[in-house]
Amino acid sequence: MLLATLPLVSCSDDEPVNEDDLSVKDKAISLAAEEYVDYTVLPTYKDMADAAIELHDLCLAMQAKHEAGTLTAADIKAAGDSWKKSRKNWELSEAFLFGPAANHNIDPHIDSWPLDKAAMDDLLDEIRNGKKNWSLDNNGGYGLIGFHSIEYMLFELSADGNTSLTHSTAYTPEELVYLTAVTEDLRNQAVCLEACWAGTENVSAQKQEILEDAELDYAEEYGWEMKNAGKGGSRFKTYQHVAEEIIQGCIDIADEVGNTKIGRPHFAASEEDRNYIESPYSLNSIEDFVDNIVSIRNSYCGSRNGQPSLSDYVKSFNPTLDAKLITAINNAITAIQAIPEPFTKTAKGTEAGNAVDVVGEDLVNVLEEVYDAIVRS
Repeated sequence: MLLATLPLVSCSDDEPVNEDDLSVKDKAISLAAEEYVDYTVLPTYKDMADAAIELHDLCLAMQAKHEAGTLTAADIKAAGDSWKKSRKNWELSEAFLFGPAANHNIDPHIDSWPLDKAAMDDLLDEIRNGKKNWSLDNNGGYGLIGFHSIEYMLFELSADGNTSLTHSTAYTPEELVYLTAVTEDLRNQAVCLEACWAGTENVSAQKQEILEDAELDYAEEYGWEMKNAGKGGSRFKTYQHVAEEIIQGCIDIADEVGNTKIGRPHFAASEEDRNYIESPYSLNSIEDFVDNIVSIRNSYCGSRNGQPSLSDYVKSFNPTLDAKLITAINNAITAIQAIPEPFTKTAKGTEAGNAVDVVGEDLVNVLEEVYDAIVRS
């Protein structure tokens, strides 16, 4: 990937927004945006990147231990636990898949699903048998890299499909070469996300080196732009646009969880639809869905009690609507948590059907009401 830069002015040389010049609405949204960037987005991406670095290091250790004949199930489980940590923070970020995650194709790059099991098995078989010149760029596209290919190589299902187990130690050296390449790629993309929001100079020296080696420094600071709407160097012309971006991100993921992640396999009319399931080998599907709704709650209510949020702003002019959205978010989490794992076996059940209605219809509708109310306020 070629090094890309954007013609942005230096953020560090600009004066902060003068709050005395802001309207009451803009001041409220600017305070919410600052809290949103600094205490919701940035910590989530930092934790995701930290866990992805840990995951890659553990997979390198697996490779070395396999070569030495000392690889154990505990080693694989440790890598699987790091996968779950990084995965959790990715799912907690899905209400803000706009900006860098979308602009640089990071979302499809690391989270295309469902995994094509037949294609993955064919690829691994080719690698085991000495496939020449394979690379992450020519192995079948995004569908065979990212979180779900790693999941497939670290977890396996019991014979009845009801339990997720640690993968056996029966890897080949070639498979572990592939695993370490894919975890390195995930690590690089995760670090890129953090840097694109925080600014490269604001991530650790280790992460700056990773970006330089991977040629993934886009020289942007999306979080600064969001906090400094209307200033030179920010793509946000007004704080109204900031609020719209945040709420639209919430609408998008609520719709995806309710009508695609849960709804598509629930109303499945084809084998492809029935298999359209996230994280089936780790049995992490329901947790993925819940974390997506928590990402909405964090985006709207904030991640710290008592701090400025969009919820505070909406409450200031329509407390009934604010309470309605908070109730809808809580109802969505409850409805999803009622679905049993494995989701592959319960996707057609009444609990999943209820979650489709509560998330894909009720929550989406209230979020759209909030979006419209902010626009009109």
